Amino acid sequence: MTVIIKNAGVLSNEGSLERKHIAIEGGRITAIESELEVLGEAAEIIDAAGKLLIPGLIDMHVHLREPGFEHKETVETGSRSAAKGGFTTIACMPNTRPVTDSPEVVNFVKDKAREAGLVKVLPYAAITKGELGRELTDFTALKEAGAIGFTDDGVGVQSAQMMKDAMKIAAGLDMPVIAHCEDNSLVEGCAVAEGSFADKHGLKGIPNESEAIHVGRDILLAEATGVHYHVCHVSTEQSVRLIRQAKQIGIKVTAEVCPHHLLLSEEDIPGLDANWKMNPPLRSRRDVEACIEGLLDGTLDIIVTDHAPHSAEEKAKGMLLAPFGIVGFETAFPLLYTAFVATGKWDLALLVQRMTADPARIFRLDAGSLAVGATADLTLIDLDTEKEVDPATFASKGKNTPFTGWKLKGWPVMTWVDGKTVWTEQDAL
Repeated sequence: MTVIIKNAGVLSNEGSLERKHIAIEGGRITAIESELEVLGEAAEIIDAAGKLLIPGLIDMHVHLREPGFEHKETVETGSRSAAKGGFTTIACMPNTRPVTDSPEVVNFVKDKAREAGLVKVLPYAAITKGELGRELTDFTALKEAGAIGFTDDGVGVQSAQMMKDAMKIAAGLDMPVIAHCEDNSLVEGCAVAEGSFADKHGLKGIPNESEAIHVGRDILLAEATGVHYHVCHVSTEQSVRLIRQAKQIGIKVTAEVCPHHLLLSEEDIPGLDANWKMNPPLRSRRDVEACIEGLLDGTLDIIVTDHAPHSAEEKAKGMLLAPFGIVGFETAFPLLYTAFVATGKWDLALLVQRMTADPARIFRLDAGSLAVGATADLTLIDLDTEKEVDPATFASKGKNTPFTGWKLKGWPVMTWVDGKTVWTEQDAL
């Protein structure tokens, strides 16, 4: 069956928008033309006039919570939330219960994603059994089961020797190590960043060094082992500086940043509301500016959401006792488009690249491209309609966001995976 998306705004190689008609058949893009008549007959025609068509967004850092925490999210609800946010490929972290540290759990996640039939779900596997930092998992068996990389996200690997051993094995398997960088000796009992907000409320603060120490350590270990080392959710000026220096001397390091670390600082936290509690925490304006600069110059390669749903009851426990994390799928693109592209600070092409082509390149995915022959993973976006962020409308089980009430443009309205429609915003077309 041939599907034609007509009158879509497509980014040219020069970054301008051009009106194009796209034909899809067999899950791939078969034609991109300026004249509709060239494409012939189609079983379905979708008029995308006035909308932006881009490759499906890719999120390489998400939490789907299943198995073990289905009250927060499931593979199905998380996948639906991702599709609504314009994401077509997502990579889920292993800090579930049981931890994704065995082929059986990797296969469980893959099976759940297949049953959901929505977006492509790529499971990471844990570096250490139970994410306890004591014993390495069976990397070879986990790769064979379909894991795309190794990470103990949620906790940092505290032992340098353990991390070096993991990197050696991963390098031998041509697999990446993805690191949550946090020195536990510096963060015990902390809920927010070290700084003015912590001082004002009498809270113990998480210092920047807790992240940067692990970044520096792991860069040296990556240099020694030759592994592809990827840094999770970078949030500090020191980390950006270390990654930039590592890249300059040819160490194989890549890095990611979240929308909230590009948009918010500790100065923006309105009070002891745990919807503003995430790990890494919101830091200083200096750190925010360093992350923005790092993203623009390529030090930070990609944008991820770190989608981390929790129940309302859990977040109601307050800043000290509530779990870390906020949801991100359904607000990521509109937030960044409104704050940076619509204001003229960034080119639209840069934002799209950091959320599509760059993650596909870094993690060697068959995705992230809008070209003839490419997989028909696509997202249609309304750049003009302004709406408020309303957690009640989220497809995710999690409603925990600090962005409630923000007025944004750039909302995804239709999402295709392998040419199949997996999300359509009602009355959007």
